[in-house]
This record gives sequence, C-alpha cells and structure tokens, in this order.
Amino acid sequence: MQLEFHHGLRAFQASDAISAPLWDTGTFSILGFDPASGEVGGAVQSRVFSVGNGVLWAEANVGIVATQAIVDVSYGRQALDLLRKGQTPSAIVKRVWDNDSDPLPDTWTKQGRQFAVMNARGEYAAFTGPKATPWAGHKGGQYATAQGNILAGADVVNNMIEAFENTTGHLSQRLVAALEGGQRGGGDTRGQQSAALVIVKKDCGVWLHNDTILRLQVDDNPEPIKELRRLVDAWNERRPRSATPACKSNDN
Repeated sequence: MQLEFHHGLRAFQASDAISAPLWDTGTFSILGFDPASGEVGGAVQSRVFSVGNGVLWAEANVGIVATQAIVDVSYGRQALDLLRKGQTPSAIVKRVWDNDSDPLPDTWTKQGRQFAVMNARGEYAAFTGPKATPWAGHKGGQYATAQGNILAGADVVNNMIEAFENTTGHLSQRLVAALEGGQRGGGDTRGQQSAALVIVKKDCGVWLHNDTILRLQVDDNPEPIKELRRLVDAWNERRPRSATPACKSNDN
C-alpha cells in the first residue's frame, strides 16, 4: 500500500495498472483545510453524471473523505466513523482497504480503489490502488491532497496542489482554482461532465444548527468546472452569515 500523509509531497503513479480501461470511473478531486477559518472541504470533477452523488463525504469537527476510481461508497461512511473515534487518516486508509472483502474482484476490484481521508486539523492520507485505470495517482501539499484516475498525467494532480497553495481567498475559491489547475493539466482524458464542492464547519452554515458552509453540484454540463466557478463567485460576492453569533468562518 502506498500512502501520503500530512505534508508529504511525493506523488504516487500507478504505472503498473491495467493497460485498457475496464471501468467507467475517471475522476479527479482535492481535499483541503483552511487553518485560519477551521473549515475543511473538497471538490471533484469527472466525466460521469452527478459525480457529487458519491465521491465526497464530509462532517464538521470530523473531516472529509473522497472515494473514487473503482468506488466502494461505504469507504466514505467507514472513514468518517473512524475519524470520529480519533483514528489517524493513515491508519484509517490502511484499515478500510485491508478490511475490504473485495466482493467483485473480476468486475469491480478493490485493487482499483482510490481514496483520501483528511481530519478536521488538515492531516491526511491517500491511496491509489495498482489497478486504478492510468494515469492514476495522488499528490500531497500543505493542508491539501489531490488524487485522480484516467487522467492526462501527473500534471493534473501537480497543478491542483500548486493552484490550491497559490490562490488566496475563501476555501471555496481555492478548491475551484485547484480543479481549474487540474483541467489545465489535461484533466480526465475522456472529457468533462459533472463537478461538486462541499465545505463544512460546526454551526457555521447559513441558518441555525447548520454545519454546511457551502454545498454545490453541477450534475451535467459540458464545462462543469466553469459553472462551479460561476456559482462559487456568486456565493462569495455576498457571502451569507451564520445565524450563530460566535461563528466567524464566513467573515474571512
């Protein structure tokens, strides 16, 4: 198992993966943390319909998870549960994958899973299985991890981390900048279709007792990242304040 944890900067390439795609799974995503606001979030793009329906899993005061490639959606629920119990992202990645019974090894193998886990402090780990369809891999930076499969190459994840770290503004703007960077690197080799973004912080969403700062989905669009950018910019023009007086997350 190949892992990246916390601030590791080495990218993993699944160069020995199968040569011909068996699964319609190409996706690239980023998980990120803002230490100034305490917000944690993620963004994703794919050439599949409604990618936000299963890739990103987030919970305030807990963390965020991306599960993609040969997806087992239960990885999201399992990882959040283990984060609540105080386990480290690296331990969670290993435990969830090791405990995967691989129920469909011939048609949906665990060897092709790709997922990343980030806790509420921005510590993370990522894994790319050896049978994730190439190019597949992940790259870590400071408070961010980017991962993808069926990509044009390593420039996709490299550009995502660079864009995240060199963009100022709200976490939502930095996450979208990362997707834009990935697309400039060639993105999903099959093209574009859907994108999604989620950001959480306890009680800091609009209205009362709402942990969701922002949740957006572009389910079917020839330029989903461009549309996601439009929505994020519109939200940031008049950023709604939480009903909780003590919450400062949206004042940044």
